[in-house]
Amino acid sequence: MAALTKSALKKVLKKKYITVNDTIATTATIIRGGECIKITMPKEVNTSKKLILPLTVLFEDDYLAVIHKPAGILVSGNTFKTIANALVQNIQRSNLADATKPQPVHRLDYATTGILLVGKTSSSIRALNSLFEDKKVQKTYYAVTIGNMNEQGKITSEVDGKQSQSTYTVLETVSSKRFGKLNLVQLEPQTGRRHQLRKHLSSIDNPILGDKEYGIDTLILHGKGMYLHAYSLQFIHPYTQEEVYLKDEFLERFQKIFTQI
Repeated sequence: MAALTKSALKKVLKKKYITVNDTIATTATIIRGGECIKITMPKEVNTSKKLILPLTVLFEDDYLAVIHKPAGILVSGNTFKTIANALVQNIQRSNLADATKPQPVHRLDYATTGILLVGKTSSSIRALNSLFEDKKVQKTYYAVTIGNMNEQGKITSEVDGKQSQSTYTVLETVSSKRFGKLNLVQLEPQTGRRHQLRKHLSSIDNPILGDKEYGIDTLILHGKGMYLHAYSLQFIHPYTQEEVYLKDEFLERFQKIFTQI
């Protein structure tokens, strides 16, 4: 056994790693010779927190994955509980040489549900980001809006100082005692500004049901979330060159309002 200095011995004894004849030693323990002395070193304890957040994986290959994003969680950001931090435990590691930590390649709002695209290799993350930048990903959303609406339309305006455009089609309208009319609306954003769809619908006086930020104060729905759902993504797979159409089916709360779903 290697010799210990007095100060080192005190530190070791303080943590009770030394026993003499199976009795925990102290600085007062006298060694006369012939004793059985044992030193036990503790295992390293990993004090970092691990996020436990099961996610539904809708599609996965060696390059990319698609998951369902639930409401009430950020995709990424300076907080522990995010989709980005939960991906490693939910997605299989790629077998390709440039496999890396899976990373979302676009964002959905905190309260928005739906389909989210994830890159699994360094090259695929770059390729998927380029598809979004070049507007080669067709995104379809569905929302429940409040009030009278035209059957279809195009909304063009500046969002955060940048031009933005969205098209909409009303698929079904039902009467509501509290809200007057509720509409099931299909939305296709042509640009990807922050809160674009929410701002656009609010600007034509048809805010999304449950939108506390851009809704009408007297018509805020509390406790049931916001009725905006990212339904599908369509694009050419950057490696297989096949056309990919992926969707995330409607939540039950949409189905309770409209018969066409």
